[in-house]
Amino acid sequence: MTHVSNPRFAERVRESFDRQNVMHLIRAVLTVVEHGCTEIQLPHWRGIEQQHGFVHGGVVGTIADSAAGYAAMTVVPASASVLTVEYKVNLVAPADGETIIARGQVVRPGRTLIVTKAEVVAVSDGRETLCALMQQTIMVMHGKIEK
Repeated sequence: MTHVSNPRFAERVRESFDRQNVMHLIRAVLTVVEHGCTEIQLPHWRGIEQQHGFVHGGVVGTIADSAAGYAAMTVVPASASVLTVEYKVNLVAPADGETIIARGQVVRPGRTLIVTKAEVVAVSDGRETLCALMQQTIMVMHGKIEK
């Protein structure tokens, strides 16, 4: 992935993230935007916990979906947008830490479909524990930009 289709990809991704109300709702922050990868951090707070005090699996899936989706957005032309068409998440450990981090990465860029992955870790006392793995398929919507 050496070819950059849109030299302003980072600005475009950050602007899109700022428009995503769900990210504001759960207090997620986009911390890394690089060609082919992004990172989203989420503080662990009571409003996103499930009944055992862990971050809810649906919230873990949400940040994984967005991190990998935005990684895909870094490799498409400025005249296109992206849309998730499928993803699978394996929750491998409870999301229990001060911070939850989703790291999205493009596995295979394509003109129509992009395959991505995300790893989600829980950070406690500076130590990372893998809590979820995700694989995703993204559809490239040529000629359709975001609202």
